[in-house]
Amino acid sequence: MDIFKAEVIGTALLILLGDGVVAGVLLARSKAQNAGWVVITFGWGIAVMVGAYSVVDFSGAHLNPAVTVGVAFANGIDWSDSPKYFAGEFVGAFIGALLVYVAYLSHWRETEDPGLKLAVFSTGPAVRNTVENMLTEIIGTFVLVFGILTITTNRGVATNGIGVLMVGLLVVGIGMSLGGPTGYAINPARDLSPRVAHAILPIPGKGGSDWEYAWIPVAGPLIGGAIGGILYHTLFPL
Repeated sequence: MDIFKAEVIGTALLILLGDGVVAGVLLARSKAQNAGWVVITFGWGIAVMVGAYSVVDFSGAHLNPAVTVGVAFANGIDWSDSPKYFAGEFVGAFIGALLVYVAYLSHWRETEDPGLKLAVFSTGPAVRNTVENMLTEIIGTFVLVFGILTITTNRGVATNGIGVLMVGLLVVGIGMSLGGPTGYAINPARDLSPRVAHAILPIPGKGGSDWEYAWIPVAGPLIGGAIGGILYHTLFPL
């Protein structure tokens, strides 16, 4: 399996399970409705773990353009391979979002609040402040990328097996510790592709897709990922 196909599959699984747990908690008449933030954070951690386990042997399971940028800055991959990663990640995230839409097909009509419908697909700030929201995404993604590199390089544990489980737990920790202000996108593909799906899908009463905010969960994670990769390479050159 080549890099593009692997990243499509892994990222689709990531978004299916990640956005899926958000849908279960937020949408009306779901049996998981109102299960809360802890369920969401654990659901996302498991989503990362499942997506990564599925393709780690083929592409390293980045599943996230910010991770690809960080790994490239750390000299973990050739920059020439990055477009294959990016394409797979954004396509896979869109497919995952479509599957969530289908899985919860009856519940969009049952949910009155358009904000909850958008929140299934994309992140949004609890307190809207451009600078502060950007900083939160940069910090969260820095922790993600630096943490992944410390866990999965030859200075940590193996890139598969227990390493993938630890990365999933890292995502749970980021969600619990740093996710409150912005919903912790920490992944441009996770936010942008599902937001596009929200914009084009025939979701009843969905409202707008909040494009004014959409650049922050793209730019912030890319900056944070780059910082994580550069710092790791400076401290522990591969």
